[in-house]
Amino acid sequence: MPENAELRRLDTPAKIQAFLDKKIVYNTEPHGVTCYSPRTVLDKRVAHCMEGALFAAAALRFHGYPPLIVDLEATRDTDHVVAVFREHGCWGAVAQSNYSGLRFREPVYRTIRELAMSYFEHYFNLRREKTLRAYSRPVNLRRFDALNWTTTTAPLWEIPEYLCEIGHTPLLTPIAVRRLQRMDARLFAAGCLGKQF
Repeated sequence: MPENAELRRLDTPAKIQAFLDKKIVYNTEPHGVTCYSPRTVLDKRVAHCMEGALFAAAALRFHGYPPLIVDLEATRDTDHVVAVFREHGCWGAVAQSNYSGLRFREPVYRTIRELAMSYFEHYFNLRREKTLRAYSRPVNLRRFDALNWTTTTAPLWEIPEYLCEIGHTPLLTPIAVRRLQRMDARLFAAGCLGKQF
């Protein structure tokens, strides 16, 4: 299949991230309108975070990694989904985002909680509120192989629906949430760099 030739070149997590950054346009359709498969992402060259995570998980799987995704749960904001991988016992992530700070993470995090917390200061809404609150366990997309999730052209709503159903681990205590400050203006501007509205 032609998509296999493209995936073959994306043989490291960093190359997958570079492909998302340079070749895939951020999908600005309203939230909940599309849930493209990896094949459709390649065909249309467009993806939001869920679609980018599915594509990255498929590319990682092609090169021998388990196809794992993690849901980062927010308040007064949309969730963010990342594809995660392990190298030398540490976690990293590949991600598509309209915000500059919510993309790639080097595999230097000992736990999924550490990885999730690395997104905290960069996860905000347009009211400059820090919105990240919880994270899911890694979900192995092999559980959806019956859907042919990597090659189908059908929407993959079953996957985000599953992410909404599973448990999430809180990152902050209620006291910590009450004490949160709004985003610093410079970090807010940096996070919005290149944002497509």
